[in-house]
Amino acid sequence: MTNPLLTSLEENGIATVTLNRPDLHNAFNDDLIWELTDTFTKLGANPDVRGVILTGAGKSFSAGADLNWMKEAASYSTTQNLRDAQNLSDMLNTVNRCPKPTIAIVTGATFGGGVGLVSCCDIAIAVDGSIFSLSEVRIGLTPATISPYVVAAIGERAARRYFLTAERFTAEEARRIGLVHETAPTLQAAFTLTHSIIKNILAGAPSAQTDAKALIASVVGREITEDLRADTALRIAERRGSTEGQEGLSAFLEKRKPTWSAEK
Repeated sequence: MTNPLLTSLEENGIATVTLNRPDLHNAFNDDLIWELTDTFTKLGANPDVRGVILTGAGKSFSAGADLNWMKEAASYSTTQNLRDAQNLSDMLNTVNRCPKPTIAIVTGATFGGGVGLVSCCDIAIAVDGSIFSLSEVRIGLTPATISPYVVAAIGERAARRYFLTAERFTAEEARRIGLVHETAPTLQAAFTLTHSIIKNILAGAPSAQTDAKALIASVVGREITEDLRADTALRIAERRGSTEGQEGLSAFLEKRKPTWSAEK
C-alpha cells in the first residue's frame, strides 16, 4: 500500500511533507488525516526541524474530502460522524499550532478541506493556474471544521461570499483575499521563492520563532487591556533574558552571525 504522506528532512532542518494520493488529487481520508496529525506532531517536537514545507504530489494540492470516504460516512451514526469530524479538527489544529514555521506550496485544485489546510500554514504560495473553492454547500454541507482557520485567513467579508457561493477562484484572487501570500508562474518558481523565504527563516532564532507564533495566537482578537499589556511585557522580558536573546544581542553588537544562523 502506498504511503499517503511522504516526509523528508534536509541537513538545514527543513522538512518537506508531501500529500501522496495523486490519483485522487490528494483527497483526505482517515489514513491521510491520521498521517498528517502524527507527522506534524513529531516534526513540531523535533529540535532538529527548523521549518516545514507542505505540498502535494501530482497535479493538485488537495481536492478536499475523498468522495468514497464521504459516501461511507453518509451511513455513519451521529456518534461516528462526530468522531470523524473531531479527527479532522484535531489534524487541522495540529498543523495550525505546529511550533515550527510552515509553508504551503499550492498547485492545481485546492478545494474544501484543502483550503483549510492551506489556511493552517503560516505562509502560502500558489502557482498560477491553481483553482480554489470552498465547495461544501454544493453537496449540502458546510465548511464547519475548517472555518476558524479559513475565516482567520480571508476574513469575514470574503468568507460570506465564498462559503455561500462555492464558486471557484484563482490564485490571484486567493492572494488578494489573504489565503496565500504570493503567487508564482510555475511550480519551480514557487520552490525558488520558498527557498528565499526559508533563508530568512533560518536567519531567525528557533525558539523565538516558536514564541512569536504563540504570541500571535495570544493577542489576536483581544482588546488591549492592562492584562494583555502585562502579558506582552512579560513575554519580551523573558525573551531578553533568554539564551537566544543574549546571544542575539551579543552577535549584533559584535557584528557577527548568531550561533543559530546557517550563514557564518
